This record gives sequence, C-alpha cells and structure tokens, in this order.
Amino acid sequence: MEIYSRTDRGVVRHSNQDAERHGFFEDGSAWAVVCDGMGGANGGNVASGTAVDEISARLTANYTSDMSASKIRDMIARAVNAANIKVYIEAQEDISLRGMGTTVVVAIVRGDTAYIAHAGDSRAYLYAKGDLRQMTVDHSVVQVMVDRGELTEQEARVHPRRNLITRALGVKPRLDVDHCECPVEKGDILLLCSDGLSNYVEDREIFRILYKFKGGEAVDNLIDTANGHGGGDNVTAVTVCC
Repeated sequence: MEIYSRTDRGVVRHSNQDAERHGFFEDGSAWAVVCDGMGGANGGNVASGTAVDEISARLTANYTSDMSASKIRDMIARAVNAANIKVYIEAQEDISLRGMGTTVVVAIVRGDTAYIAHAGDSRAYLYAKGDLRQMTVDHSVVQVMVDRGELTEQEARVHPRRNLITRALGVKPRLDVDHCECPVEKGDILLLCSDGLSNYVEDREIFRILYKFKGGEAVDNLIDTANGHGGGDNVTAVTVCC
C-alpha cells in the first residue's frame, strides 16, 4: 500500500483550518485521518490540529496486528471520542476558543477491508473496479433536505446552507460517530477529503482524475481542480492506494 496527501488553503481563505495525518502500522496496514476545523481562524486550527494529533497518537499506540474487526472498530471509536473530549475541554477552558469544532473522517485499511468512521461532512470515497462510490453520508443540513426529497444532489452543491453541519467533533461532550466497512483489493483507492474538495469537484471529475492519474499526481490534480473551480475553501485529500 501507498499513501499520498496534500492540504491547501485554497484561493480565497487566508489560513488553512484543515489538518491530516497518515501512516503505517508495523504489519503494513495503513491509517489516515482528515479534519476540517470551524470556529474562527484560531479555533478551527486548534480543533482540527488537536483532533488529528489525538486520534493518530491513540491509533498508533493501541493498534495490534492480531486485532479482530470489532476491536478495530472499537479502537477507532475510542480514539475519536477521546479527541472529542479533548477539543471540548479546551473550548470550555479558553473563552477565545468557545464554539470551536471539527469534522472528522478516519480510516484503517488492513488486508482486504477498510474500516471507516466519520462525523460531519468530510468524506470517504472508494475507487474500485472502474467505479467511484461515496462511502460516507454527510451529517449536514443539506443532506437532511436531500434525504427528505426537498433538494436534489445538484441543488445541494450550491445551496447557501451547504456548509452547515449537524455533527462536529468537540462541540458537545458526547459525539455520535458513523461507521462503515468496505472490501478493498489491489489497485483500489480509498480517498479521504474535506468538503473543500467535494463541494468544488463533482464525483465524475474525481472519478476521471483517479482513473487517469496515479499516486501523488492524482492528489495534486484533485487539489488543483478544486482551486481551479474557485477554491473557496481549504481543501485536503488523502489517498490510500491498495
């Protein structure tokens, strides 16, 4: 497996509130986490940075090669919940950080399975067998409207409330996290990204880029395409190439 990543402040923003970490365990399994902070320039940076640091530290400290699937899921949940508490406490103790929070999407790829957890609207996609599938469902106001039939997916992309999320790490002392698993094979690509990518690059474009380019070149093209389409937000992409 190989991992490629890039984060960029975009064309409009003056700072980058996205953060990402990734790496490999001793048995060759891969892990990655992407967070998109909110709560002002300072708060967003603190929330996303604290979350990725806490999650990555706990994953690398607690993972063992003989873990069962259920133990991997539990380990990811504990790592995310620990990050949630840490960000929440920091926000309560520092008035300048009140209201800060961050989205999170985290994945572990071991053998033929990808284990994914998320909260907010940062996403995981799987490129496999000539197809691109969105593995996560956004926790956002517009997604609720889409689910109710009030908006189409295309209308949701340009809706003025598209940036309002219904779940975020660090905002409350308890966080509900969604989990999913998917089979992976050699040649598949798991993409984790912030909404700075998914809001500016349509799925068909993501598919085209992952089909045409490989490795770091694919990540660079994803980021450059988002910026070429306006780059109105920070943008982060991490690919785990199986």
